[in-house]
Amino acid sequence: MVVDKAENLEKFMEGVVERNPGEPEFHQAVHEVAMDIIPYIQDKPRYKDLRILERMTEPDRVVSFRVVWEDDVGELRVNRGFRVQQNNAIGPYKGGIRFHPSVNQGMLKFLAFEQTFKNSLTGLPMGGGKGGANFDPKGRSDREVMRFCQAFMTELHRHIGPDTDVPAGDIGVGAREVGYLFGQYKRLANRFEGVLTGKALEFGGSHIRTEATGYGTVYMMEEMLTHHGEHIEGQRCLVSGSGNVATYCAEKLIAMGGKVLTLSDSNGMVYAPKGITQDQVDWVKELKTVRRGRISEAAEEFGFDYHDGAEPWGIEADLAFPCATQNEIDGEEARTLLKNGVRGVSEGANMPTTPEAISLFSEARRMLHAPAKAANAGGVAVSGLEMSQNSLRLQWSESEVDERLRKIIRSIHDQCVEYGVQSGGHVDYFKGANIAGFTKVADAMLAYGVM
Repeated sequence: MVVDKAENLEKFMEGVVERNPGEPEFHQAVHEVAMDIIPYIQDKPRYKDLRILERMTEPDRVVSFRVVWEDDVGELRVNRGFRVQQNNAIGPYKGGIRFHPSVNQGMLKFLAFEQTFKNSLTGLPMGGGKGGANFDPKGRSDREVMRFCQAFMTELHRHIGPDTDVPAGDIGVGAREVGYLFGQYKRLANRFEGVLTGKALEFGGSHIRTEATGYGTVYMMEEMLTHHGEHIEGQRCLVSGSGNVATYCAEKLIAMGGKVLTLSDSNGMVYAPKGITQDQVDWVKELKTVRRGRISEAAEEFGFDYHDGAEPWGIEADLAFPCATQNEIDGEEARTLLKNGVRGVSEGANMPTTPEAISLFSEARRMLHAPAKAANAGGVAVSGLEMSQNSLRLQWSESEVDERLRKIIRSIHDQCVEYGVQSGGHVDYFKGANIAGFTKVADAMLAYGVM
């Protein structure tokens, strides 16, 4: 029977690769889900016979468009924009917009596919989508970024709406970019409506939206530890990255009594054996958001150890929070984390562990490993709460939003336990998240008939 399941998975993935050539990130994301879902649906003909998983892997639509804008010296620039509308079975498409040179259709399909399961786990009525452009805002003036955002939204606005598709920020799209995008949408539509999330508080944003992904990553770890009789307080923590997710992850860890040892960027990492303080985290936030500097400057400012070109995973610790980018923990680094006694991994970035690393963590049954679709769902959860506030024409307090976020993460954890608990009480959080996210979307799709 095991062989049959392996053969079914291999055959399924051959079809995915054939239909989506040259999209390795998307193939990886689908494989991570299919390896749990295909065995799950073998004795469930309502899912298997109606090819629900095959239908889920095909986006409802992919929009690709040209973005022409003018730089500060009068040169015309041409970029490519995308919006992948993956699945709206349980609500309007929902997912971020990413501005980065690496953006392409395959990457956005991977993110939109993941987003579908992540949004399902929140319990909020949101489908999955993702968008972006191969535009790099680094080194660009505010005026150049504004002109690009306006040109991008001039095309995108015809494909989105509060009941159709609600984008948000992502890598390269922060408060500044969201403001420019929303302003252009409002100008073109002649309506003030909640068509983007991550907005400033002054024009319909929600408290703790910026912090939510990092906070949620920590809340998920605390739920896993609590379920197994432990807590974050006193634990040594490795955090990768130094953007919003990483810095707010570090902030919440410090607030909950954890000891944050590391932060990093694409150039290297800093290591603070005595722990990084909240004041130092605040300094890094300003470094990255205002001065656009490198993490090595924090080492110079505070006397941290700086390791050029390194990542945090070789440092001895108790917990790890990959918050930088996809595939940042490979098999070798997973072995190092296990050797060094790391007890839990909570994924703040999207798909930060390779398939080999996932297998190694799964085999080490003592490891608590929360996948991104569960652990970093805090950002889209608060985006969903922002949509609710926009619809109600009100704004909840910071404490109200934080409490709702805690409840959503607790619910996600409980779903993972329900579908992922193994003999002996060990919880396979990847399996639990995949099946829980799948069943809600699948049941909605079945209710609509064949379409």
